[in-house]
Amino acid sequence: QGQLVESGGGSVQAGGSLRLTCDASNYTGSRYCMGWFRQPPGKEREKVATIYASGGTYYADPVKGRFSISRDNAKNALYLQMNSLKLEDTAMYYCAADCLVWDGGFNVGSWGQGTQVTVSS
Repeated sequence: QGQLVESGGGSVQAGGSLRLTCDASNYTGSRYCMGWFRQPPGKEREKVATIYASGGTYYADPVKGRFSISRDNAKNALYLQMNSLKLEDTAMYYCAADCLVWDGGFNVGSWGQGTQVTVSS
């Protein structure tokens, strides 16, 4: 199904911003649901935000009001704008496609390799 390639991670001070990009130009699977997930150090992978072909979005409670997910179908790209970053946002962030999320969990068909986001005080 091809690759999902993340970029834009890095180190930032608390309160700062980062914009993650997922290049899906070589991905040939389902794009109905695409999203961002993250895995903090020592913890399980968790939902961050998803966006659907209809334009509908989902945000996990910890990021509501601070993060914004968007997609540019013409550029085959997925974005995550992260503002007001907190120490607890430190994690490996993964682009995902062919996703299904529900209150208790999620299922993802394709993952990117991840990009590290580190927030410091």
